[in-house]
Amino acid sequence: MNREQKAEQIQDLHQRFAQSSMIVLADFKGSTVAQMDAMRRGAEKKGVFFQVVKNTLAVRALEGTGKEGLGDHFVGNIGVLLALEDPIAAAKLVKQYSKDFEKLQVKAGYFDGDVLDSKGVDAVAELPTKEELQSQLLATLQEAPRLLLSMLQAAPRDLLFLLRNYADKLEKSENP
Repeated sequence: MNREQKAEQIQDLHQRFAQSSMIVLADFKGSTVAQMDAMRRGAEKKGVFFQVVKNTLAVRALEGTGKEGLGDHFVGNIGVLLALEDPIAAAKLVKQYSKDFEKLQVKAGYFDGDVLDSKGVDAVAELPTKEELQSQLLATLQEAPRLLLSMLQAAPRDLLFLLRNYADKLEKSENP
């Protein structure tokens, strides 16, 4: 790789690092090519960028992004997962694949301004995804009108039930 190619890769990584809300660094030493391809394809489906990068280039690309704290974790064979859309997707993806492939180990992560260890990345993976949060919000928004409607319907329904019971009682008293 010549200097121009390195400069292009650094610039591309710098932009991706700057735009990413979630970054996960994973050690893939001992993983097979098929496992890495499966992870790469799974990442693409979830909108997560996955790339194996040269450590020195990645550390240079981090400069000026506010995420320089990750630089210390670029040791060994590191694959970088960058989430541009849904930050939780990258954490969930790497957690799933680390269960499937024992050789894949989470080294560190970056989320919401903090550098995380592997336990922190696991904690982020437990958070609900954007779609789950949207469905919870929609359910919450729909609950109030539903409860109001049921309360408004309850009074006439209860009055009707009371009148029917009273009519039945009068009918029974007239016909002993």
